Amino acid sequence: MGVSPAYTVRVAEDPADREACFAVRKEVFVAEQGVAEDIEYDAYDAVAVHVLAVREDGVPLGTGRLLHGEAAVAKTGGDPAVGSLGRLAVSRAARGLGVGAALVRAIEDAARARGLTAVDLHAQTHALGFYERLGYEAYGPEFPDAGIPHRAMRRAL
Repeated sequence: MGVSPAYTVRVAEDPADREACFAVRKEVFVAEQGVAEDIEYDAYDAVAVHVLAVREDGVPLGTGRLLHGEAAVAKTGGDPAVGSLGRLAVSRAARGLGVGAALVRAIEDAARARGLTAVDLHAQTHALGFYERLGYEAYGPEFPDAGIPHRAMRRAL
């Protein structure tokens, strides 16, 4: 058959959804990429809008988060109209199915719903092409985050 299982993307509303988000982040960032668990989870998790991609059978496939307002200002150059997309992670088994792009679009929808005019993110340099295809433009120099090279990117909404 070769048909990919269907999935949905939604805002994580309840504790079970948030735990699913954290489980995907642990799989991708901590287990795969070697990010220390104590820096993967932070105080922003409590105020962020989390999005979750879930397969029909309930298996979580991916996640991301949007910071807005005060939580985003330090990451976006001080502009309160700009949100910060972060912690975008897609489980290894779900890569290539369009899950990452669907998560980015859901985060952008959440940003629009909050009146934001743009979304910033810090992309791992290997992912620049992915974000460029979604309309993001890199700016500023490369910098390390958790020992991984990153660039800042922005997309106007």
